[in-house]
Amino acid sequence: MTETEMDRDDVTRLVPTEAISLDEPPEGKDACIEFLLDLAVEAGRVEDRETALDALLAREEETTTGVGKGIAIPHAQTDAVTRPSVAFARSAAGVDFDSMDGEPAHLLFAILAPAGGSDDHLAILSALSRSLMHEEVREGLYEADSPADVQAVLAEAMT
Repeated sequence: MTETEMDRDDVTRLVPTEAISLDEPPEGKDACIEFLLDLAVEAGRVEDRETALDALLAREEETTTGVGKGIAIPHAQTDAVTRPSVAFARSAAGVDFDSMDGEPAHLLFAILAPAGGSDDHLAILSALSRSLMHEEVREGLYEADSPADVQAVLAEAMT
């Protein structure tokens, strides 16, 4: 999957509604990463939670995944997953992700890709990051009333 080949069905498979939460996540960065991971686990996307968590936290130690504009995208490649997946949560309070702009993250994504799937991982990260730079996409995610609405905003933005 390259970002130019991504269509609505790809995005729907990548970000299942079961991996989207509109409930307030925990305030701490590590707890928030676990919350996002648990969404992917509950959606049946993770075979080994602890291995996936270790990969996400190790990546976070390398450099922050708080990209600014109220967005954090913790991500990892790991043998704990068999297919690329994205989980989403939204925080009204904001989570301190040590973002580049110093602001808390409100739109929270976790990308998990199989180990060795660097092309997919980078394509997803690039497509998602580029989509989120548009204010109307961020506003659509803030205003979404259901996981299906979140999925529709992302499908529109990433294809």
